[in-house]
Amino acid sequence: MPTITHPPVLPPVPPPAAPTRRAFLKTVGLAFAAAPFVTRNLMADPPTGRLRHAAVGLSGMGWQDLQQISSCDHLEIAALCDVDATLAAKAREAFPAARFFRDWREMLAKMGGTLDTLNISTPDHMHAPIAAAAMNLGLHAYVEKPLAHELHEARRMREIARAKKRVTQMGIQIHSNAHYRTAARTLREGAIGKVREVHSWCYKTWGDAAPAPKRADPVPDGLDWDGWLGVCAARPYIGDKYYHPGNWRKRLDFGTGTLGDMACHIFDPVFDGLDLAAPVSVRSDGAAPAHGNWALDARVRYTFAGTPFTSGDTLNLFWYDGSNHPPAEVTALVELDKLKDNKLPGQGSLFIGEKGVLLLPHVSRLALFPTANFKDFQLPRVAGANHWKQFVEACRGNGRTTADFDYAGPLTEAVLLGGIAARFPKTTLKWDSAALKFDLKAADKLVRRHYRKGWEIAGL
Repeated sequence: MPTITHPPVLPPVPPPAAPTRRAFLKTVGLAFAAAPFVTRNLMADPPTGRLRHAAVGLSGMGWQDLQQISSCDHLEIAALCDVDATLAAKAREAFPAARFFRDWREMLAKMGGTLDTLNISTPDHMHAPIAAAAMNLGLHAYVEKPLAHELHEARRMREIARAKKRVTQMGIQIHSNAHYRTAARTLREGAIGKVREVHSWCYKTWGDAAPAPKRADPVPDGLDWDGWLGVCAARPYIGDKYYHPGNWRKRLDFGTGTLGDMACHIFDPVFDGLDLAAPVSVRSDGAAPAHGNWALDARVRYTFAGTPFTSGDTLNLFWYDGSNHPPAEVTALVELDKLKDNKLPGQGSLFIGEKGVLLLPHVSRLALFPTANFKDFQLPRVAGANHWKQFVEACRGNGRTTADFDYAGPLTEAVLLGGIAARFPKTTLKWDSAALKFDLKAADKLVRRHYRKGWEIAGL
């Protein structure tokens, strides 16, 4: 029987004493003259009335999250926060009764005791600091993918959520889509037999080979550049969307490249359908990052311990992005004449099983090959769900979320491992998940980064 490796059992984290207002402001590096600061009872029963919600990050995916969450019953938008007042204008117009802040630390200091929930839809580097601070105050957290920018952050967020007994959800909304749920069920029910290997890919190119321009541009009116940098080291603002709002995903300090952007989505049904835990090793055969930017055209191989849904003692999961794609011998397993444009979709996964192959395009219906072997096969009936409503209802005590930090944490950690492996091309890194350690000391230094002075967060 294959060896099953579950996510490491986390040691209990004793909940710290409820922070005083002064201690909290000192921790996050501010000294506001604010209204009385109230800390909620962390063990209180779930609220049964209307939830008071705060949205942090109001443009791009933040605007979509805000629209979706605000459409849920039993919830009011009480606070809005964005470092860019110009990009926040649409949200402020849509929710004029909500109190607006440009600094999330001020928002938590002044309103933390009156809020129930928040969503965090900022660039990746600020996910963990804001979520940890909010959960420490007793708020339930919906956090966009990837859950964190650093491995240490992802682990600590999971531990804090457990210790505080907070409802959590990562913003992989396709996890609740019927197509992904159907694929996971089909794999678990053994339609293609035990899975031997998986190939996942994405056409996006969140990387850059050129160094940053050597200039300092004027900071646009309405943008708090220091607040946008947050926990990262100070540096000059560069215009032309070099960082904000367009291309931060390409930059090592702020984003996580194409892998971090999309693998939390595309790996999700792989993890769910095959019950994967932490990888035991990871290897990058793509180029190394350079000039503070993620490289283009990643190729990463993850090795996982086997599960009841895989064949052999280990399973290899391959990732390709940009111009890279699965090799010809893998593509040949799919009948391309049965696919749109006679080629693989731009994003998706290919599961190679003992009895067939399952192709899962990103956010689309699966296909089984050889088609002759599955012409009478009936897919399981699996309903979809509203990912945001699931979070809101769980915060009200109705049901549970399915992408909470106990699930999303290990998924995010696996994704982030690929980013670290990219710094050491053509080197197989062995990974000890329980200890958060590699077998290479140079790689260990990338598990955690220290925050800029004045931005330290309790628990991180």
